[in-house]
Amino acid sequence: MARMKEFDRDTAVDAAIGVFREHGFEGTSTGMLVEAMKIGRQSLYDTFGDKWQLYCAAVEHYTAGETAEHIAALRGEAKALDGIRAMLARVVETAGQSCLGIGSICEFGRSRPELSALHQAADLRLKTAARERIAEAQAAGDIDRSLSVAAVADFLFASVAGIRIAGRGGADHAHLQSLAALALRAVT
Repeated sequence: MARMKEFDRDTAVDAAIGVFREHGFEGTSTGMLVEAMKIGRQSLYDTFGDKWQLYCAAVEHYTAGETAEHIAALRGEAKALDGIRAMLARVVETAGQSCLGIGSICEFGRSRPELSALHQAADLRLKTAARERIAEAQAAGDIDRSLSVAAVADFLFASVAGIRIAGRGGADHAHLQSLAALALRAVT
């Protein structure tokens, strides 16, 4: 008779996310994962297959959560520009923690199709929500109407990546806030 799993899969994935965020895929050993996840090596392989499949599960779980949080911030304010500002403020507040999404893009680029597909799905969902709010802000006269909605979204998310990288590199809170403020100023 097979043994029942004695751990919660989501809790284990969350623990793996912490390790992968800090060390990346290549810098993470299986030993580091089983220690953080508090599971046996065989349980890791039985549940996730291998380190790569666990990494993909971690990226998928992480990007789904981050995307949902960004969208909640975007939609959490009545005024569209305030929603965009709230999303950027959230990025500033969390910029000291490494971002698994950006880290995985930096580590792999587009070399792993399954990982690229995860990023593309999250990017589409997030940029769709952002474009809606950008169009609302343009209609309200809060964002320059001469700018393409898609270009503004691309610029804002390039700024998000820059803020996260600056935060990871040790930039202080005031510096990160100034980057977010300048990003908004560039499109208003």
